[in-house]
This record gives sequence, C-alpha cells and structure tokens, in this order.
Amino acid sequence: MTPARTGQASGGRAPGIAARGTTTRRATACTAAGKGQTTGRAAATATIPCIAVYAPREWMRALARAAFPRRRARLVIVRTAADLAHAFHAGLVDAALIDLGTGSDDAWAAAAYAREFPSAPFFAVTPLRSADGPTLARCAALDFADVLVESVDDRAIRDLVLPLTFRARFVVAMREPPPGLLLTTDLQRKTWSCVISHGGLPVRTTAVATVVGVTREHLSRAFSTARAPNLKRVIDLVRLVAAAELAKNPGYDMRDVASVLGFASPSHLSSTTQRVLGLRPASLARLRAIDLIDRFAGSRGRSRTPGRSVSRAGRGGSP
Repeated sequence: MTPARTGQASGGRAPGIAARGTTTRRATACTAAGKGQTTGRAAATATIPCIAVYAPREWMRALARAAFPRRRARLVIVRTAADLAHAFHAGLVDAALIDLGTGSDDAWAAAAYAREFPSAPFFAVTPLRSADGPTLARCAALDFADVLVESVDDRAIRDLVLPLTFRARFVVAMREPPPGLLLTTDLQRKTWSCVISHGGLPVRTTAVATVVGVTREHLSRAFSTARAPNLKRVIDLVRLVAAAELAKNPGYDMRDVASVLGFASPSHLSSTTQRVLGLRPASLARLRAIDLIDRFAGSRGRSRTPGRSVSRAGRGGSP
C-alpha cells in the first residue's frame, strides 16, 4: 500500500496490553467497538485507529498522549515486550510505536514483533545520536515503517503515523468498490465507504444506515437493487478480506484472527468463510483480496452452501 517516509517499505501489506491494572482497560477499548452493536457515535468511534505504544519511559508516554488525542486514536500504552505481544492478541492494532531510547534487550524484543505482525506498521522513536547507525540498520532489517527522532519529529508524529495504519491502508486499497459487486449508485458507494472504514470489525446495518442517513429498511432494500449483493453479505465479505490480511501475520493463527476481528468464535469465522466464499479459513492466508472478491462476485453474493438459505449463525453479517 503506502510506502514509508524513509523508503523502508511497509511490506506492501494491506494492510496492547498496557501494564496490568488500569492500563488493561485501554486494551479493552480497542476491541469494544468490535464486540457488540455499534450505532451512532459508537459507529464513528469504531473507525478510530488503535495504536500500541511500547513506552518504558514517562517521556514517551507523555509524547504519545499529546500526539494522539482520544478523538484521533485509541492508545494502548505498554511497558514490556510481553505486554506488547498481549496487546496484539487483545484487539485490532493499527500501528505500533516503539521507544528505543533505552536500547535495552526488552526494547529490542518489542521491536522484533514487527516481523510477527507486519500488518501493523512499526515506528521507532529514538534520540538518533551520532553512534546510532546500528540502531537504524536493525530497524531497517525488521522492516520498520519509519524512525522518528526525539524532539525533532514530535509535532509531526501523528501526521506520519496515521496515514500508514492498518485501517487507513485498508480503506485506501478498498476505496473503489470492485466492479464485480455492481455498486454504482451514490447510496451504495456511501454504504461501501462506511463498511470498509471499520477495517473488518463488526458493523450493524442499523449503524450503517445512521451514517448514510436513511432508515435500515430503506437501506436494505435500496442497496441490493440492480443485481447488487445483499448488504449483510457485503459486510461479511469485507470482514473476510480483513481476516485474510491478518492471517498473513506469522504471529496470528486463525483463532487469533477471529478474536481480533470480533467474530463470536473461531467456528463462526469458519462458517462465515465457507458460507460466503466456499472456502476453508486456512485458505485465507494464501489468497489475495482480489481473489476473494472475484470468488464472491462469481456467486453474485449469494450463499455458497448448497440446498440451504443463509444460516442462523451467519444471519446479520456480523456477530
């Protein structure tokens, strides 16, 4: 998708738990939007990126809070590499900031997770002393998206990080509805934009209707006109595209992907994949988004389960 500022690629990929106690609630905030019904203001909140911050120093914690106010991002601030790994399994993390100012073994252990979770761009924050050449080389070897310099890039951190988050790159890659879906009307395109802005997290048709400005009943009828697929199945498709991207992370198995994206269970992800795409979940990791969309369009958005209508488990498009 979008290349990094330093020229270190984010891998062309489509595309936290803070210390125990009070900071654990911040990790829960990253998944709250994906664990239940989202309507009105909650639906808007669900589109805000979640950023994990490895910050053993108070200076780094203060910098992150100043750079990312609540209306722009949800922060999960952690102090150990183990908690950073926990963060990636607690919810959808869109980007990670790693404080390398201490140069400790734990800091580099946190940095190494860039290889485990390449869907989220990693950004190093360092004083960048004259002797820090090896630090830059290690960040490049780990495919960091960028290296930010203390007291130099402080005011620019938000503008450097947000365009490269998983959700931002997902929206850019999916911005134009694929022709095979036949989404051509203004209402269909606005609806598509709303769905993809959630980055694969659950979204109710009621919440989409609120954003689009129509009733749920009108949206359901109008969206599927002119041979376009059912809205709830399009929501499922977008969620499976996101699942396929996350499944490419070495640090995730399909159980993790189901949990991060707010599926009710791994079996729910499995049944949705089979019903919507006619595939086993293990196939998602090896297929591109365009492969999934073409397969879906080939069935015209209808159930691929022979002899059955939409199952009760899959009805509603999202848990």
